[in-house]
Amino acid sequence: MSATTAAIAPCSSHLPPSRNRPASRSILAFRPTLACRSHSSTCSPSSSSFVFGEKLIFAVRNQCFLGSPSISRPFSPVMEWQDCTVKMEIDVPISVAYKCYSQRESIPQWMPFISTVKVLDDKPDLSRWSLKYKAFGQDLEYSWLARNMQPILNQKIHWRSLEGLPNRGAVRFYPKSASSCLVELTVSYEVPQLLVPVASALKPFLENLLLRGLERFSRFAKSHQAS
Repeated sequence: MSATTAAIAPCSSHLPPSRNRPASRSILAFRPTLACRSHSSTCSPSSSSFVFGEKLIFAVRNQCFLGSPSISRPFSPVMEWQDCTVKMEIDVPISVAYKCYSQRESIPQWMPFISTVKVLDDKPDLSRWSLKYKAFGQDLEYSWLARNMQPILNQKIHWRSLEGLPNRGAVRFYPKSASSCLVELTVSYEVPQLLVPVASALKPFLENLLLRGLERFSRFAKSHQAS
């Protein structure tokens, strides 16, 4: 018996199909468990090659079987992202609206679901946010660290989260007249695992909250117009 034949003899169920069988079926007949270059049915951790018939298929270190049910990979679901955009015309000059929205620690005063915003003293482009809101029968609580990206004066404020609840967004300001402007708010977020079952209802729900936030922001900006 040749060395090659001896190497695969203990795994007779993995021998190549008969010469009489159609070649097109040879791969389908082969089960995922590959024969090891060894006289035993298991391999030592140092084994680094598998054979099928007389051909070397590939090298694998520290495992004998490829495709065995005992070897599993962690499941990594692709999380869903949603984008929400709302806009509203506000009766204050664009410079006033921009200045008011730049005051991040004041955002909880008009955004319904934001409970606190704390700008880091040593890194003013960073801020810690917390969200608390009761919705869909749940007491929702999330937090994140966000970085404000380079703003464009009187045009755009944008950010992205660095840790915690994944999200990013932007506020854009468009002049309508000398005393009014259009504020457009876009928020993108990864749907939290807890809310995946209601993901289809989450977007319109949040859009309504953001719109309410802009209505309150309009009143906030008007009250600070003279300051």
